[in-house]
Amino acid sequence: MKVYKSLDEFIPLEKAVVTTGTFDGFHIGHQKIIDSLQEVAKKIGGETVIITFHPHPRLVLFPDDNDLKLLSSLDEKIELLSKAEINHLLIIPFNKEFSRLTSLEFVRDILVNKIGTKKLIIGHDHHFGRNREGNYQSLAELSELYKFDVEEIPAQDINNIAVSSSKIRTALLKGNIQEANQYLNYTYKITGNVVEGNKLGRTIGYPTANISVGETYKLIPADGVYAVKIVLDNLPYNGMMNIGYKPTVNGSSRTLEVNIFDFEQDIYNKNIRVEFLQRIRSEKKFDGLDALKGQLKSDEKTARELLK
Repeated sequence: MKVYKSLDEFIPLEKAVVTTGTFDGFHIGHQKIIDSLQEVAKKIGGETVIITFHPHPRLVLFPDDNDLKLLSSLDEKIELLSKAEINHLLIIPFNKEFSRLTSLEFVRDILVNKIGTKKLIIGHDHHFGRNREGNYQSLAELSELYKFDVEEIPAQDINNIAVSSSKIRTALLKGNIQEANQYLNYTYKITGNVVEGNKLGRTIGYPTANISVGETYKLIPADGVYAVKIVLDNLPYNGMMNIGYKPTVNGSSRTLEVNIFDFEQDIYNKNIRVEFLQRIRSEKKFDGLDALKGQLKSDEKTARELLK
């Protein structure tokens, strides 16, 4: 997959089969659109193109709205789309100026003149252009003018899948990891750097790596203890993760700490990926460190069973 991070890098294609959207999380609903994209490209001998935007438009248009949490960082999105065997991924830098493009300008200047679109495939109820003025009806009219075909994935096809990014976010915020993973068709993950913590875990036999996630908009699942898989230096490990405020030791800030099973290396400042398999329990306050240690032994046993 060729990745372009500006319009200037892209050279128009002869038979571009295109879709456009934010593709946050790239869940099974998005994959339905990609399946159609690839099917058409194969039929007409064309090349598949995904147009997406970074930052997410809402982060630019509503900078004071801190409620939006996204399922994937830009790097994660690129990785997910590359696995879908797309030919071209165009990431358009989204800013206030770009947001003022009318639907006509977007179609004429970008889809037609810059991309060379021969077929456009969109999801149901897709809107685009300034103030979301463009829709399927306007695309159908413009497609006749600019000589390309447009296809809308029927609402029934999307509804039968019964999934949306919002539904996945809700599941994660409730700690329903298995439900979210089912909608995503892969394990939800976070990526960050290992930073120094208070080193309390090692005193009770459970050293943890504290993780700092760079993207403030990245959705962190509900507080609690999870069975997780870890990727570090391209090697896989098993472990358990705690998300929360560590009430037993009167923690004052939310932390993400992972205990990697059978592992003793110094990994400060290293990049780490954590993949969530299942929530074991909610976070709770224990009567002292001995009680906490006893619970962690039970959590470890449960996590190891789940990860077999």
